[in-house]
Amino acid sequence: MTWQETNRYKTILHAAEAGKYGVIAAIAYNIEQILGLVQAAETAKSPLIIQFFPWAITATDGLLVRTAAEAAKRASVPISIHLDHAQSEAIIKRAADTLPFDSIMVDMSHYEKEENLAKTRALVEYCNARQIATEAEPGRIEGGEDGVMDTAGLKACMTTAEEVDEFVGTGVDALAPAFGNVHGEYGPAGPQLDYERFEQIRQQARGRVHFALHGTNGFSPETLKYCVAAGVTKINVNRLVLDDYYDHLRANVGKMPHTQLIEEGIQKVADLTVRWMEICGSAGKA
Repeated sequence: MTWQETNRYKTILHAAEAGKYGVIAAIAYNIEQILGLVQAAETAKSPLIIQFFPWAITATDGLLVRTAAEAAKRASVPISIHLDHAQSEAIIKRAADTLPFDSIMVDMSHYEKEENLAKTRALVEYCNARQIATEAEPGRIEGGEDGVMDTAGLKACMTTAEEVDEFVGTGVDALAPAFGNVHGEYGPAGPQLDYERFEQIRQQARGRVHFALHGTNGFSPETLKYCVAAGVTKINVNRLVLDDYYDHLRANVGKMPHTQLIEEGIQKVADLTVRWMEICGSAGKA
């Protein structure tokens, strides 16, 4: 059996593709959030992807990542560990060589296209040699998040059908297309997604890669369901599953014992994540 057939990220997305549901890929910043996400997956009987920004590697010397991998190993449902928006070759190599990631997003979208493709190809090869799956961003999704370069000064470029072929050619396992989605916050009008463009991208891919949806802050359940129905299998979420946790901290810090604050915070993450797992259709699929 090849590593591709046993890689946790690939098997989770392959099953989602076959079952026509979306899998929550949630950013975690601390141990409470890791615990809450794992608890949600167990409760909903759903697969899960736990993601980290490169910040988690540098700030905690990888300890947060190892903690999540340990929790994933003990879980009764499939959970994979993903590095999101890795934008430097050094951090990608460090992650691939020393940390228990199942997959890494090789994000070279801050380079012009030719250089983006060349660097992506080389880094995909590097990761694959270490049995790690990869994801990339054709086009450029505007905006920035924690520890991720803000591309606002660079032109947001919607993904084209030609780019799909070019990026599939780099050997990536998943693509995060730009079709009106943005990192960070949407303006008062909310998300303006170009579903027609996404359909063209999907047709051009002809099943050769999985699709990841980036930029879901403020999405309604209807929007997310529509994206899953359109063929997205990996749903990147940040605030969508963490808002209740932060509201809880703001309302209760200093007003209850610290241990209670932590335990209730874990529960807030778990409850909200279960809700979105149900919306994405992954509940009961583990």
